[in-house]
Amino acid sequence: MSEIKVTKETAGPLTYRPEVYFRSGPIGLLGTNPFNLMKRFTDEFDRMFGGYVPPVETEVFAPPLEVTHVGGNFIVTAELPGIAKENVKVQVIEESLVIQGEKKNVKEEKGEGFYRSECTYGNFYRSIPLPKGAKAELVKAELTNGILKVVIPAPELKPALREVPITAK
Repeated sequence: MSEIKVTKETAGPLTYRPEVYFRSGPIGLLGTNPFNLMKRFTDEFDRMFGGYVPPVETEVFAPPLEVTHVGGNFIVTAELPGIAKENVKVQVIEESLVIQGEKKNVKEEKGEGFYRSECTYGNFYRSIPLPKGAKAELVKAELTNGILKVVIPAPELKPALREVPITAK
């Protein structure tokens, strides 16, 4: 192994060392470069609030749908709990069935010395493509107990299916 010569220089008794008098930690701010100080502040804020997302109290409403083809009818069923018939619109546009409306929810609470009211509103829009041969002029829609049922006469078309043989090499 080779030898390395190490020499130690001794500082005089009056050597100025700012790190002894002014710490560079979060408390000792004197003697720090102001640009480094601002960078440290922004880094700390980014670290503390970087993943913070303020809570949003909006209700996104998209009614669940069930689409079936039974007995020559294309049937769309949508769950619309608490929505009045006047707030729902069913339309056939080109080759699509469109269900749209507005959900309004008003909660009121009264007590001794207070009154509290919460209102939430939300629009929804669902578009379902219709099968070929659907008779849009014969569409029937019915809303019962929060369940919307739309029946569209449409013959069940069997796609042209041809099996392709597989060869081995």
